[in-house]
Amino acid sequence: MDRNLALEFVRVTEAAALASARWVGRGEEKPADAAAVDAMRKAFDIIRMDGTVVIGEGERDEAPMLYIGEKVGAKSDDAPSLDIALDPLEGTTICATGGVGSISVIAVAEKGNFLHAPDTYMDKIACGPAARGQIDIDLSPTENIKRVAAALNKPVSDMTVVILNRPRHKELIEEVRRTGARINLIGDGDVSAAVSAAWPDSGIDLLIGIGGAPEGVISAAAMQCLGGDFQGRLKFRNEEEKARAVKMGLKNPEQKFTIDELASGSVMFIATGVTDGPLLRGVRFLSNGQAKTHSIVMRSATGTIRTIEAHHDLGRKPNLMK
Repeated sequence: MDRNLALEFVRVTEAAALASARWVGRGEEKPADAAAVDAMRKAFDIIRMDGTVVIGEGERDEAPMLYIGEKVGAKSDDAPSLDIALDPLEGTTICATGGVGSISVIAVAEKGNFLHAPDTYMDKIACGPAARGQIDIDLSPTENIKRVAAALNKPVSDMTVVILNRPRHKELIEEVRRTGARINLIGDGDVSAAVSAAWPDSGIDLLIGIGGAPEGVISAAAMQCLGGDFQGRLKFRNEEEKARAVKMGLKNPEQKFTIDELASGSVMFIATGVTDGPLLRGVRFLSNGQAKTHSIVMRSATGTIRTIEAHHDLGRKPNLMK
């Protein structure tokens, strides 16, 4: 995959972040998400590629744009065929409340290298490079915490596990606390949380729990770039979702997916901050129609991680002046 595409994709997440940042703290999730989706969809049109959204805003009957299966990009005879996993605004509630860690994010792989699955939930576990190969979603949270602690050469009491603060995680939270490990409960944004588990000096050692399946595939792509580890298992809300998964080609909807089964080959991970978070600074609107964004670009082929601080003259980007 052409490394020069990485900068093109940064422009896509920047556009979505700038558009949604207008809604930070306004208490309205849907307009914020719609602004990000619209800006991202338009930004894709200038990229020379034959792109297919495999993880997106939902299925075609649920989303007007960036739905699963939608073709994106400026297709030409020599355009590369790419699979796109995206979340134009991860953390819509975070954006609406002006909270911590809302981002615009996409992951890109060569055609056929991302898991194709319906929009459902996923049970997940993620860790950093030092504990790669030590986690197993079939084991108990207690055993996984002990394994990662041993790999990191630190006592369990110094471990920090990030978990989405949801009623469904009541028993999980209780078990983790019984181990003596610390917990970082988050309200939203489990892509950022998963990446934090592999990010140096983030203070996060492990992610456990159930979140969105789309975010799981994107997180697995990020972990491939960072050298971390990730496993997931789809958690269907009903039989209809399971049937759709089978129709989409999943032979065993109950299987445990390893990181290589979720995201393989040469992949890229690109994100731009909407609000300030542990990985990225949020959009800054400056005087005289200027703005500043902070983005990260990662490639699995080289393990290179780039951070990009960009200054934008919004007067030359009328679509983002709204």
